[in-house]
Amino acid sequence: MPKVELDGIRNFVCKGTNLKVRPGELLVLLGPNGAGKTTLLNVIAGLVPYKGTVRFDGSPMNAVPARFRKVGYVFQDLVLFPHLDVSSNIAYGLRSNGSPKYETDERVGELLKLLAISHLAARFPAKLSGGEKQRVALARALAPRPEILLLDEPFNSLDSQTGSFLRAELKHLQCDLGTTTVFVTHDLAEAEEVADRIAVVRDGLVEQIGTPQDVLFSPSGRKIGDCIGSPNILECQTARSLGHGLTEANCDGLQVLVPSNGKKISTVAVLPRDVLIHKYRPASGVNVFEGVILDSTPQAGSDSILAHVDTGGHRIAAELPKTLCESMRLQAGITVFVELDMTKIRTMPVSSFSGESL
Repeated sequence: MPKVELDGIRNFVCKGTNLKVRPGELLVLLGPNGAGKTTLLNVIAGLVPYKGTVRFDGSPMNAVPARFRKVGYVFQDLVLFPHLDVSSNIAYGLRSNGSPKYETDERVGELLKLLAISHLAARFPAKLSGGEKQRVALARALAPRPEILLLDEPFNSLDSQTGSFLRAELKHLQCDLGTTTVFVTHDLAEAEEVADRIAVVRDGLVEQIGTPQDVLFSPSGRKIGDCIGSPNILECQTARSLGHGLTEANCDGLQVLVPSNGKKISTVAVLPRDVLIHKYRPASGVNVFEGVILDSTPQAGSDSILAHVDTGGHRIAAELPKTLCESMRLQAGITVFVELDMTKIRTMPVSSFSGESL
C-alpha cells in the first residue's frame, strides 16, 4: 500500500500544510471543528482545489482526477443511496467503473461476508440502524479495492457502545487489509482507540504528529494541550503491582491506582473531563484526594467550567458542567475532594516516547 505525502498544501483552509502517512498505517487527524481535517482528506482524494504537491509512493498526483486516485472515502453523512438496497449500494462504484457483473457480484458477496452484513443484502438504508449504515458505507468504500481509505468522523452519530465496538472492528479490519488509512475525529479517546499515529491539526496546519502516547504525554505546546484537553500529568517515582491488572503509583505523594499491563510506569495522565469534584468524600475512596479550589474559569464555546484544585503540591484540573458548579457553589478557597476516574487514566511505560518530528 502506498505512502501519502502532502507538501506545502495551500487553499482556503490549509496554510502550507505538510503531512506524511506511512504505508499501511492508520493515521488519525485530530483537531477541533474548522481545523482543516476534512479539507486535508479532500485534498488527498482530489476533491478540492489546492496548491502544493500530493504524492502517492513518490508519484505526483496533482494532475490525476479524483476517480483515478484509487481512494475509498467514507463521508461523515455516509451518503447511502436511499433508492438502492445494501447490495446495490456496495456495488455502485464497481458498476460505475464498468466492472463485469460476475466480478461485481463476487466482490459484493465478499464484502457482505467480511463486514458481517450478508443478512442485510436486500434491505434499503431506511431500514438500517446507525451501525449497520456505517458497515454498508465502509463496504462500499472498500469495494473497488482502494489503495488509500479516507474516513471522515465515521462513527460520530453513534452511541458510545456501538461506536467503540465498530472502532475495534475497523482497526482489526484495517490491520488485516493493510490499507493506508486516514481517519478524522475531534475526539481524543476515539483517536487513541484506532490510531497508529495521531496528527494534531489546528488552523490548517499539522502542529504535532506521533503515537497516541507521544501526543498525550508530551504535547509540543500549549495549543496542542488545549486541543487534546490539557491533561493532568503526574510523574511516577515508584510503583507497586497489586495484581489483577492494577498498580499503585506513587506520584509525589499521591497514591494513584492505575490499570497496568506489568510494564514499569514513568508517568500518569488523566484528562480534566475525567476528574470529578465532590463536596464530601465519596464512599468509594479510590483515587480520591482532598484539596482546595484555587480558581474556576468558564470555558469558551461550552457550558463547562475548568476548576483547579490544590491537593497539597499538585494542581489538578477538572472540567465540570457549569450547572453542577453552580449547584455545588464551588468557589476559590473551599475544601473539596477530587476523584480521578481509574478507568480513564493513561500510563506511559518507562522510555516509550518516540520523539518524532514533523
